[in-house]
Amino acid sequence: MTTPGASKDVRDEARPVPEEASVPEDAPAAEEAAVPEEAAEGGRKDAAGPTERRLHPVTPLRRAWAPVAVIAGWAVHDPDQAQRQLTRLTTMTLLAVLVAAVLGAALYGFLSWWFTHFAVTDTELRIRTGLVFRRTAHIRLERLQAVDVTQPLLARVAGVAKLKLDVVGTDKKDELAYLGQEEARILRAELLARAAGFAPETAHEVGEAPVQRLLHVPAGVLAVSLVLTGATWGTLAAALVVPPLLWFATHSVWTVLATALPLLGAAGASSVGRFVGEYDWTVGESPDGLRIDHGLLDRTHETVPPGRVQTVRIVEPLLWRRRGWVRVELDVAGSSNSVLVPVAPREVADAVVARVLPGVTVPTSLARPPRRAGWCVPFWWRGYGLAVTDTVFVARHGLLRRSIALVPHAKVQSVRLEQGPWQRRKGLADVRVDTGANKTVTARLRDASEAAELLYGQADRSRTGRREARPDRWMA
Repeated sequence: MTTPGASKDVRDEARPVPEEASVPEDAPAAEEAAVPEEAAEGGRKDAAGPTERRLHPVTPLRRAWAPVAVIAGWAVHDPDQAQRQLTRLTTMTLLAVLVAAVLGAALYGFLSWWFTHFAVTDTELRIRTGLVFRRTAHIRLERLQAVDVTQPLLARVAGVAKLKLDVVGTDKKDELAYLGQEEARILRAELLARAAGFAPETAHEVGEAPVQRLLHVPAGVLAVSLVLTGATWGTLAAALVVPPLLWFATHSVWTVLATALPLLGAAGASSVGRFVGEYDWTVGESPDGLRIDHGLLDRTHETVPPGRVQTVRIVEPLLWRRRGWVRVELDVAGSSNSVLVPVAPREVADAVVARVLPGVTVPTSLARPPRRAGWCVPFWWRGYGLAVTDTVFVARHGLLRRSIALVPHAKVQSVRLEQGPWQRRKGLADVRVDTGANKTVTARLRDASEAAELLYGQADRSRTGRREARPDRWMA
């Protein structure tokens, strides 16, 4: 609980963070405008000169499901009415309706593919879409912060891939789906080269940046780590214990099924789902950032752009500690990437963290809150800790699932001191730092005088860190 007037907030609004300093705030990252146009011919030159290209011919199959989904949605929404309508139709009529639905779906998929083009100009990636109302998305190349290649299972079978584009200032990713596998790789390299500032005539020659492997997670280690995760066992135990109790209480099969199936699904998602998604996890270093490749069925190739990491979290579950394993998670501005290392020995994870945050060493010891903090948070106060180095603000929380958050001083947007009434009585306070990823890291239950000193000292360190921060450029 925080009372009004008991919070101090120190901000440095006069100095924007480096990654936003080179672009005016009112400049949109990706603009969309409804533009009426003629049907375009594949590979044609538009008035500006760049060649417009179409997506892979297999793309219509992706769009063809839309009409079928509409019919299926109607049937699910009103199953009784759908059944009555079907019983009135003869076999020939049903076949005719089926053929019409298939042809309509195929035509819709083909037309959506035919009217979709993309082109790379000197300054932007332009994507034209729309059947009736034409829309053009302009993605400025200097605003690109990551270009990821993803391949769902069926796309891998067909030999195609889609590009997902992370753009500064947008919450969602634009995408090109689908391209040929080799074409996607070449286009990704070209976009990254253009974003790095290479001239258009030389961007094609840059090619894929070389990658040096830093880490590979064996499947056996990943499986054991999931077995030793408390969330897996907790959800599985609930799935085995709660349904029998409900049966004895209600004797209702539907109540038991309605409870057991979601619990079993959650247990599967926390174990099997994570194993499938994090299988063959590989981390490599390249001039355009850290490359992350993973996935058993759906294959994903992600990039952690340089300088965009706001916070690094080192997570250590209780059952992993005897083996010395940790998990590394990230807060990246404008990106959904959250996992850097699913499981690895501590020394290996520290080496990878040093690549993400150059010059940063993870502190070996953190200062606990004073003992009187136990009156505010009994027992659990021992899991809190704080350390401040020349480069990062470090806070720890958790006993069973210990988590250490490292925030570079240059990434701190604001600093706040908060005190509830009970904390004021005990002479304690919380210090919160806000980052550019809209996340907060908190040093809990510090001595009030220490917290006040930390409040103003961190503001000075943040200003100094931003002045000395290296520019966030691709392939620097």
